[in-house]
Amino acid sequence: MSKFLKSAALLTALSLTATPVLAEKFGLGRAALPEEIAAWDGDIGPDGTGLPVGSGDALIGEDIFATQCAACHGDFAEGIDNWPKLAGGADTLDHEDPLKTVGSYWPYLSTAFDYIKRSMPYGNAGTLSDDDVYAIVAYILYSNDLIEDDFVLSNESFFDVEMPNADGFILDNRAETEYNIWRGEPCMENCKTEVTVTMRAMVLDVTPEETGDDAPAPDTKVEAAKVEEAPAPVVAAFDADLAAKGEKVFRKCKSCHQLGEGAKNRSGPVLTGIMDNPAAAVDGFKYSKALKSAAEGGLIWNETELAAFLAKPKAYLKGTKMSFAGLRKETDQAAVIEYLKSFEE
Repeated sequence: MSKFLKSAALLTALSLTATPVLAEKFGLGRAALPEEIAAWDGDIGPDGTGLPVGSGDALIGEDIFATQCAACHGDFAEGIDNWPKLAGGADTLDHEDPLKTVGSYWPYLSTAFDYIKRSMPYGNAGTLSDDDVYAIVAYILYSNDLIEDDFVLSNESFFDVEMPNADGFILDNRAETEYNIWRGEPCMENCKTEVTVTMRAMVLDVTPEETGDDAPAPDTKVEAAKVEEAPAPVVAAFDADLAAKGEKVFRKCKSCHQLGEGAKNRSGPVLTGIMDNPAAAVDGFKYSKALKSAAEGGLIWNETELAAFLAKPKAYLKGTKMSFAGLRKETDQAAVIEYLKSFEE
């Protein structure tokens, strides 16, 4: 059926199922039957009302997210250009420029499920199955460090997830407490005589950062000083159990980085032999100007430097091409570093 015929059919259906008010006012059609309304009603409430039966985990969700969502929201839910960031922003809501994501700001997980089910993927809304939506939401939660990758999100486990900002909202009672103050005739007295700009677009994060050859190179002297002042790493025995945990956390990295025999550069370089070696040293990979400048300043990927980079890549090295938001948990950082130790050149 063509788009035109589908639109015509939809308009016909709407005219035949008019609301009581429209039916009475215009004399068109009839009031919609309860079962007809139920067929169109896909609302999912904060209390779980309307939540469909289904399930999915982050491992499945990663693949679906890569094909359906990553083009706009990035492989790690970090956002691309002005498309929204879905992960990160923990503990930033009290900052001057907070990052509001599903993990840091949204109080109800049902909002994410409802919106994705109803409106995503962009340009092809309504094509995801309930299981697909559960898996995508699970991956977004995993990207925000709110669940483990093997946690199965379902209609039964949905409210086992604690949203960090669940208590950050209050009931909107303005209708009872404020409306009577500002409704009615405007006073038109003591008005402002001028309007001033209080915020810039760059601060509001609506202007993408410069990338590529036009991006300003970092201050090499500052980067070099940072490396020189870094404390010497503490040499410790290899921890096999910690490395095993790191292998699990490294799943967040493997879409861009490979390790071991036969590893190849992807959007990120091969990480085999990275520990305690100079930065930007993998042959054939095109590093950012920022990382090359840091390498020229003497950057060595020891445990201290790598942990700082893994925590917040963009804050550690401005201008890096690394799009991953970072590993918030120090235990995850340590685990990944221990895992990398097991891959020597």
